[in-house]
Amino acid sequence: MLELHDITAGYDRKAPVVRNASLTVAPGEAVGLLGPSGCGKSTLARVAALLHRPESGALLLDGEPVRRWRHRAPRALRTAIGVVFQQPRLSADPRLRLTDLIAEPLRATGRRNEIPVRLAELAPAVGLTFDLLDRRPHEVSDGQLQRACLARALVLRPRWLICDEMTAMLDASTTAALVAAVENYRTATGAGLLAVGHDQVLLDRWCDRTVHWEKLTATGVGE
Repeated sequence: MLELHDITAGYDRKAPVVRNASLTVAPGEAVGLLGPSGCGKSTLARVAALLHRPESGALLLDGEPVRRWRHRAPRALRTAIGVVFQQPRLSADPRLRLTDLIAEPLRATGRRNEIPVRLAELAPAVGLTFDLLDRRPHEVSDGQLQRACLARALVLRPRWLICDEMTAMLDASTTAALVAAVENYRTATGAGLLAVGHDQVLLDRWCDRTVHWEKLTATGVGE
């Protein structure tokens, strides 16, 4: 279970962007978090991904309270979560070839021997042809780069996947392909999903349930 209880978080203690938000995602469940731009949903997603420490509240992952964040969090917790951000060009090192971008988490966790097998599995799964893997971010489209970022998020076989506006900048065909890739992964592994976005039609079709931001923060009905 991924559980956020009474989370208050932000970047200025005097003006937090998230106040007393609670949300749960069960194993194998797909939950959509719907809200307008700037409401704080991405900040909450970063808390759930162990990338931003909240000012108050509790995060439990698989029943274990999270007490450390970012690189200080235990590796077993960090590698249990895969994250895809809205803007691939801000989350990809422009110096890396796509093959190195995807393999980066394996190298960071000492699992280099798995790189050839995982690349062979993931490239077709996300819709990347192998000729693209030798290119750098400036040599591919936004959609192709986002496919690589999704592959990077899946490379460690996470039990939880957080997609923060993953398809907001993409065309309809690429959006459909990426959602299908996520769902194929979830079907194969039973991973839980938190999909953040502002497109209610997409979230309602994609997810088991959709939580509206104003209700989440006002009443805690996200639980």
